[in-house]
Amino acid sequence: MLMATLALATMGLLLGGGLGVAARRFAVTDDNPLLKEIEALMPGSQCGQCGFPGCAGAASALVEGQAAVTCCPPGGVALAEKLAALLGVTLDAGQMSAPQLARIDAAQCTGCTRCYRACPTDAIVGANGQIHVVMQGACTGCARCQDACPEDCVALAPLEPTLDTWRWGKPQAA
Repeated sequence: MLMATLALATMGLLLGGGLGVAARRFAVTDDNPLLKEIEALMPGSQCGQCGFPGCAGAASALVEGQAAVTCCPPGGVALAEKLAALLGVTLDAGQMSAPQLARIDAAQCTGCTRCYRACPTDAIVGANGQIHVVMQGACTGCARCQDACPEDCVALAPLEPTLDTWRWGKPQAA
């Protein structure tokens, strides 16, 4: 009885170890290192402004050539420049649109908290029955708050240029 138990235990260890080695040696991976690198560059806000379901979908479309490097408004020109250099394409800065950020009209806001609950990045601050405010640094411009607002007091407006985001426009060729 003891000999049979030892034989089965030994066989289990050897066969299990063999399966583990085979799984590592013959593993098939479909990880594209370029895809991982582009995903790491994306802002990760999952806002959907690019037209793809999240940043992973946009990165996949960029690798496959189905999206322009300027597809991510929250990433801005800096992200577009990095993506263009990484993918080896030329950047058309005139194609870049300014990021859209939410703004709440305080005169119309009733404090219903629907925009607050719809915001995926918690960029809206306020309480029930109080006027809400959008924290511009956290807003991605996904427009979910605009869709959820029953009072139509949320609007998307272009991001005001700062010293960090302002770009000198190239003069047009004559």
